[in-house]
This record gives sequence, C-alpha cells and structure tokens, in this order.
Amino acid sequence: MTPQALLSRVLSEDRGRLLAALISRVGDFQRAEDALQEAAASALVHWGRAGVPASPTGWLLRAALRKAIDGYRRDTTLARHRDAIAVLAEEEAAEPDPQTVPDDRLRLIFTCCHPALEEKTRIALTLRSLCGLTTPQVAAVFLDVEATMGQRLSRAKAKIAAARIPYAIPGPEDLPERLNSVLTVVYLIFTAGYAQGPATGTDLCDEAIFLARLLQSLAPDQPEVEGALALLLITHARRAARMRQGETVALSDQDRALWDRALLNEGLAILDTATARRRPGPFQIKAAIAALQCQTPADWPQIAALYLGLYRHETTPVVRLNLAVALAEAGSLPDALAILAALEASLTDYQPYHAACAEYFARAGDLTKAHAAYDRAVALATPADAAFLSRRRAHLAKKKAEHDARPSPTGRYEGTRARSSSLREFK
Repeated sequence: MTPQALLSRVLSEDRGRLLAALISRVGDFQRAEDALQEAAASALVHWGRAGVPASPTGWLLRAALRKAIDGYRRDTTLARHRDAIAVLAEEEAAEPDPQTVPDDRLRLIFTCCHPALEEKTRIALTLRSLCGLTTPQVAAVFLDVEATMGQRLSRAKAKIAAARIPYAIPGPEDLPERLNSVLTVVYLIFTAGYAQGPATGTDLCDEAIFLARLLQSLAPDQPEVEGALALLLITHARRAARMRQGETVALSDQDRALWDRALLNEGLAILDTATARRRPGPFQIKAAIAALQCQTPADWPQIAALYLGLYRHETTPVVRLNLAVALAEAGSLPDALAILAALEASLTDYQPYHAACAEYFARAGDLTKAHAAYDRAVALATPADAAFLSRRRAHLAKKKAEHDARPSPTGRYEGTRARSSSLREFK
C-alpha cells in the first residue's frame, strides 16, 4: 500500500479518535485541526522517504503534538503559552502506538453537541469532527456554499473557545439531558440521510449508525443509547423496500423479502436489552414503535399507547400527528380527526400532516376536503412521495366520481384503508 493510500485509510478510520486526543491535550479545536492537517502533510513526505512507521496512528498523534507546539511558539503571545508548551512537550516525548492512542471521542461528541450551539452547527460540527466529512461534503448535506459552511464551522470552534465550553463528559446529574442532545443530533443526521439518500456522495444513514455504535461502545449500559441504535437499525433494515420505480412504497405494501433481516434482528435484540434495564426514555419508545410497525398486522392500539407515552417526553406537534394516525388505525377516527383539527395552524407546511388529513377525511366521508388535502400534500412532497400521493389522489377522485354518481345509503366513503408510510416519520 502506498503512503498516500495508507494515510487516507488511517484518517478515514481514526480521524475522530486522533482529533479527540489532540483537542484533549491542546485545548483548542482549531489548533488541533490545524496540527493534524500539518501532521498529515508531513506524513506524506516522511513515509515516502523513510517508509511507513510501525504505528501510523501513533506517528500522526506525535507529529501533530509537535506541530501544535510549533504553532504555540509562532504565536506572538508566546509567554502565556509556556505551560501549554511544557505539557505538550511531555506528551510528545512519549512514543504512542495504536494500542495506547487514547480514545477521547466521547468527550468530543459532547462538545460538538453542546446545547450552547445551535442545532445546525451541532450537526455540521459532528459530521466534520467525528465522521471525518470534508467541509465541502458537510456543505452539500445542507445545500450550503462551501465558504458559508466553512465560516459556520469556524464560528462554532471560536464559540467553543470563547465560551469555554468544557471538553468533558457531563456528570451524572447532567448526563441524561446532555445525552439526549447528542442522540438527537445522531437522529437528525439519520433522518436527513433517510430523506435525501446518498445523493451528496455520503450516506448519512451509515454515518448516524456509526455514531450510535460509537456511543454504545464508549458509553455502555445506557438504555437510551441502545434505544437510539435499535431505532436506526430497525428503520434502516427496510431501506431496500422503501422505493419501487421511483415511488414511495407504503410500509404495509413493502416486499418484506427485501428487508435486511440481520439488521432488523440486531435492532430488535438491542431494543430487548435496553427495555430490560427498566429505564424507559423517548428513543426506546420510538424504537418500540418501529418494531411494532414491522409486525403483521401492526398492533395499532399498543402503538397509540406508546405515542401517548412519547408525548410526555416530547410535547411536539409531530408526535401528536403520529398519535392521531395511530388512533385512526386503531379504530378511533373521531379522536384522530379532533387532533388533526387542532394541529392545522402548527403543521400547515408539513407534508405528512396533509397526507394524514387526506386519508382520514376520506375515511370520514368528506371527499372534497380529502382531495384538497391531497393537493397540498403533493405540492409539499419529495418526488417519490409525490408520485405515491398522486396515485392515492387519483384513486380518491375515481371513488368520488363513483360516489357522486351513485351515493351510498349512508353517504359515507369506504375507500381502501391504505396506511401511507408518508403519514409517519419513516417509511
């Protein structure tokens, strides 16, 4: 393997670990990144001339520490850096090897996902630091210009330094709240990947699963971490069946032979482990809902009960929408319609809300309102969802024409009870 290929592999596999170790010692996000970048450039020269070292990861850490010392010495305020230089010199004198390079990534995750940073910044910084995405790749995730994303990342690092955001694992009293913030970032990365696919050249679903697995290894016995990982695995196991000829496929209509059974079974086993700890939380509840939706038939009364429990943790309009869907599927259509009516103002631009209204207005016999809701849902949908919803709208129009020509004795529309995956967060 050429030095360049080896360096690329090491940085791909261990960049987060190296950066975390450097930040822990240097105490400055930007200095650590600069030092690692300079060390990588030196590696290409030295490895090409003297051969690849026995410990490439350890070599990079030691070289980066040396670069950080040089950076401090170049600083015009050298006097105030003398203590830092002494500490780094002591670290650099040690000969690290792959087995002794410390793993401070858990501290790095909590720093990147600190509540003092806005949500978009937390996601971007996590992708850049822990997953090793380049700034152009991170920019592509958000459809931003590279320079704009670079400025965002620079401001985030400056804020971490100026606000003295601690590079540390929270204490027991703060861990649950802070851990939820971290898991929310991982979840948002996954949902972004679920919506856009690997169109940017990076599969964000895989990156989110990597982060969840990393959290599980670094913070074992945390049921919410296990719940989050189980949720991602159960959902990702269905990825091959979600689309057919460019159109979204409802969960109830998916070809289950296409599901990744190994991934699904792993997720279910991890969920069992989490729930056995008897410390329930929102991510465990979401994973349990995903697991129940995979059953045939789905246990909608139990799903509705779980959404009620989730709403106690997350009092959001989207959770209430999902509760309405579950109640309707469980046979409580009037209750579902009451919730949908109450959500109109808060979810006016949310496509799944209008898809849900279309389905349940139709079931209630209000075909005019159902058709209007489909129009709004299609206008807000992605191309794949729009194709699915347009077909449902056409089916409704046909039924409406039949209904108008030959009204039923009750005047009630009894159309197909398709459980659109677009009504829920995941397909």
